[in-house]
Amino acid sequence: MAEVVVPDLGDFADVPVSELLAAAGDEVTAAQPLVVLESDKSSMEIPAGADGTLTEMRVAVGDTVSAGDVIAVVVDADPSDPLTVAESPDGDSAEPGDSAPSAAPSDETRRVTKPALGEARSGSPDGPAKRDRVYASPSVRRLARTLGVDLSSLTGSGRGGRILAEDVRSPKAQAQQARGGGLDLIPWPEVDFEEYGPVERQKLSRIRKLTRDNLARNWVHIPHVTHHDEADITELEAFRKQLNTEQSDAKVTMVSLLLKACAATLKQFPNVNSSLDGDELVVKDYYHLGFAADTPNGLVVPVVRDVDKKGLVDLAFELAELSGKARGGKLSPGEMRGGTFTISSLGGIGGTGFTPIVNAPEVAILGVVRSKTQPVWNGSDFEPRLMLPLSLSYDHRVIDGAEAARSTAHLASVLADFRRVLL
Repeated sequence: MAEVVVPDLGDFADVPVSELLAAAGDEVTAAQPLVVLESDKSSMEIPAGADGTLTEMRVAVGDTVSAGDVIAVVVDADPSDPLTVAESPDGDSAEPGDSAPSAAPSDETRRVTKPALGEARSGSPDGPAKRDRVYASPSVRRLARTLGVDLSSLTGSGRGGRILAEDVRSPKAQAQQARGGGLDLIPWPEVDFEEYGPVERQKLSRIRKLTRDNLARNWVHIPHVTHHDEADITELEAFRKQLNTEQSDAKVTMVSLLLKACAATLKQFPNVNSSLDGDELVVKDYYHLGFAADTPNGLVVPVVRDVDKKGLVDLAFELAELSGKARGGKLSPGEMRGGTFTISSLGGIGGTGFTPIVNAPEVAILGVVRSKTQPVWNGSDFEPRLMLPLSLSYDHRVIDGAEAARSTAHLASVLADFRRVLL
């Protein structure tokens, strides 16, 4: 008997199980993956480690595991009597025995049937056994989930029948997607780029792969609308500079002020701080705000918890700490989970506005760009005012246009007069 143990995961712990690739009673090989672990930054398959019978699966989808945890039990095959397929006189495979393997299995119990790909396994809780015989990388599995494609229905074109990304995007897969209410997209264009000139191929980082798949899923499943507005931050910017002059413990950035202003706005507009869960709207009474951090490896979203309960200097400290971890690739999965609302700031780069993609399961995200001085009519004259463009993207299934406009206007009023955070 061999226990399948989670290997060293580096700095990660409590990594969720995203997929089960086998079930109790299956015959497995040493290299055959049993589960897929998927954190916010990477994915990995855990193989059986030994040939034999999977007698126990100790985890389920959604469970979290750490290095050293036992996830399954495999009874090793007898090396002197390797597993064979019992054949009936007419050539058909015999049915597997009902009894569990013993410490000293008989010839009869060792001769087990390996079901053919696509054949139903009566003892499997997941129904068709073909799912257990799918060979695909974690990235291909994520792509299939994003597009709504059943991998078990595909024939892999890769080595050893491995399913590749192009198989998931094949006409057969697209037809399946159409029958299941998918997008029915035409296949991705196949282009020989070298035909037109020299190219350089670069592997996507794991973060960029996860970002690609998550954003594609969110854009497809969420009916996005973006509302644009402006906030007069003339006094707020002066206040920020004054704070940084008076104290040197931590640099208060505009993002720190935005976090505080957004938390105050979310309290007034609770739907913007909610999530859809089936037929229910989950309205949260906590304010954990994420902020998009640009790193050398791609975009990550650290989460600042309980923003409404923290002062500006504390927020500035936490922002600096999380940003440093993000750039160094040292964020833990827990530091990127549980967000209720996200801020994406391009203020240090520029632009006049953009349409950020909602970060599911949240229902809204705020995009800000570089502020600029504009002439604003004060009733009797034009005066220069520092204006900050605001772009609120929202899930139209939860938030309608009027609520989006009101919440953005409220945010603009808080930024114009920061005393409103006390209300």
